[in-house]
Amino acid sequence: MWRAARAALRTPGTPLQFPRSMSTSSHFSQKAATLTVTPKTGLADELLDIKVEGLGPRERVTLRASAVSYRGRLFHSLAHFEADGRGGLDLARDPALGGDFTGVEPMGLLWSLTPAGLEDPCLSQMPRGVLKSPLKVEVTVHHTPQQPEVPLGPALASARVQRWFSSPQLSRTWLQTGPLRGVFLLPPGDGPFPGLIDMFGDGGLNESRASLLACRGFAALALPFFGYEDLPPIMKDLNLDYFEEAAKFVQSHPKVKGPNIGVIGSGKGAELALSMASFLPNIAAVVSINGCISNTATALTCGRLILPGLPFNLNKISATDSGVYDVKEALEDPLDPAYRESHIPLEKASAHFLFIIGEDDRHWKSSVYADIAVKHLTEHGKTNFTLLSYPNAGHRIDPPYSPFFSAALDPVLRVPVLGGGQLKAHAVAQIESWKKILEFLHLHLGPAPHRQSRGRYWEYLAAGQEDPGGRRAVPQCPARATRGRRERTAAGVGIHGELREVRTRTDPGGP
Repeated sequence: MWRAARAALRTPGTPLQFPRSMSTSSHFSQKAATLTVTPKTGLADELLDIKVEGLGPRERVTLRASAVSYRGRLFHSLAHFEADGRGGLDLARDPALGGDFTGVEPMGLLWSLTPAGLEDPCLSQMPRGVLKSPLKVEVTVHHTPQQPEVPLGPALASARVQRWFSSPQLSRTWLQTGPLRGVFLLPPGDGPFPGLIDMFGDGGLNESRASLLACRGFAALALPFFGYEDLPPIMKDLNLDYFEEAAKFVQSHPKVKGPNIGVIGSGKGAELALSMASFLPNIAAVVSINGCISNTATALTCGRLILPGLPFNLNKISATDSGVYDVKEALEDPLDPAYRESHIPLEKASAHFLFIIGEDDRHWKSSVYADIAVKHLTEHGKTNFTLLSYPNAGHRIDPPYSPFFSAALDPVLRVPVLGGGQLKAHAVAQIESWKKILEFLHLHLGPAPHRQSRGRYWEYLAAGQEDPGGRRAVPQCPARATRGRRERTAAGVGIHGELREVRTRTDPGGP
């Protein structure tokens, strides 16, 4: 399917172009309803336009989304709507009246996707190899049954779209010689591009976020550290030398705007990012997503210094009726004097930090750890941090519109564990934090020489405006950046409302 996309792409350094629309009409509908979803093919963080025409005035209909992940797993969502007086429906304008979400939610059918039927609810659809496997989504429109228990009838119209985490314009280098493993992704053009390293904590190679960041103008290395090729199959004691080698690789690349680079990490990957900033030079920006302030689980050798792994207390793990384990209380207290040597010395870092927290994280107490981190930095006279804390968001905060999973397989315990979070609030965190991540990285690493086309949605997102069609690009966040104190605000939670609570503290520094 990329043949058409390649034909539409321009020369390197110019905006990415995709086929923009798809619509079909149904033979089942007497009104010849037409469903249009645009763009037909695009990046996973792009906003979709979803419209229906040819319905009856004020007709009640149900829109359903069915998605097939890169592993062939099925996901679905649905919502009920009422057409306007002319028989039209626009998800950017018209509110959902029920189903998996309510209110005006242009992307509600995407962010409310959940595993269908017998699909394992603990296995994410997030792609690991992303170039050949998009998330395939089919949207259908049906008459709304008069009784909720009645199955949906035949589709009046349907449309299919593909959501990619990559682009054929990206340059991809597989690291298979020497000690490093992973994939290095470069935007089109001569550069130099701001460079960064991306790490997850669940093992294997996950290049989804790094690839999407490369589409947004960054030279990104997706770096696994266990469970991939000839790396250890399980997470064992780690050596900072491996991560230093990765940093040197990115910093020395001729298309990277060195020597300063950034690191973004989730979970265990976040704490490794903090360790890199604390012990290695030229780490200018760190994004920590639900990480810990201490080195956890396994020892980390940093030259002559060894940070022991903060242990888990298995006696504090409880099982739910569904067979999923609750491990939030299992990690020992990082402030316990017995585990002082596991603490990551953040005061040594010169990097700028962006801490992103889901307050309903059930994997561990990430909100507590972030509070410890900012208190520690403040006590050492540091103001080089921003803390974003999202109420009712869970552990795995992925790029925007990613389906929600409240449980996942733990790479250390090897059992399914709760991740926490509530569907809509978690979607808010994913949408808003992605915008903040891009802004933070460009602020402290510098802009790309040829910024990739972010589409109309991204142009208005960057400007903090509504687009001409009246769509709100991002959730409204009332938090104000402050130095030296914490501000808390209260409002309703919603994709188009305001975050109930976001706490920020930041410094005004630049690259």
